[in-house]
Amino acid sequence: MNARDTVLSRIRRATADLSGTRTAVPRSYLHHAPTVAPGDREGAVALLVERLEEYGAEVRRTDASGLPAAVTRALQAARSAVVPDGLPEHWTAGWDGELRRDQPPLTHHQLAAVDAVVTTCAVAVAESGTLVLDGGPGQGRRAPTLLPDLHVCVVREDQVVSALPEAMPRLDPRRPLTWISGPSATADIEMIRVRGVHGPRRLAVLIAP
Repeated sequence: MNARDTVLSRIRRATADLSGTRTAVPRSYLHHAPTVAPGDREGAVALLVERLEEYGAEVRRTDASGLPAAVTRALQAARSAVVPDGLPEHWTAGWDGELRRDQPPLTHHQLAAVDAVVTTCAVAVAESGTLVLDGGPGQGRRAPTLLPDLHVCVVREDQVVSALPEAMPRLDPRRPLTWISGPSATADIEMIRVRGVHGPRRLAVLIAP
């Protein structure tokens, strides 16, 4: 028996009642956000928008046909943007800035000189206002999502879940997961909030069907 088995066996003994049966651990409260009914997709999307706006992200909802125009508006202050493989080309076709492909991989200095990055995501968690990227098509590797000043992320409504336990079955723990909750920010000892320390200073989220 290794140390892990020893610890788990002690926990099992400690949680068993006098009859020798184990105490049931309630888990129903973990399945969804308390303010969103199971299966309420619109409620989950509305909660995600609320959380992201609380964090200072720019959020726009659009239909599929309006997505290219929404991407163009989100990039209007940028002169250059990096796009990963798998991102639909027509999303950025109407934007007149410089598009850079991350193939071959751009260096950190090159990425730091780019104004923006445009990606999709793997899943979005409404309760915490978190976007999760796993390096799949349209998401690319982690570095391009951390160094440019602006991150434009496209989220499909069917990727939105209300709480974290709903997100976990959709994710592969073997993939490089990046968890993003609003624009990058931190506070010093005097509680002065500073944006852009550990990642993009601006986050624009476009939610589409």
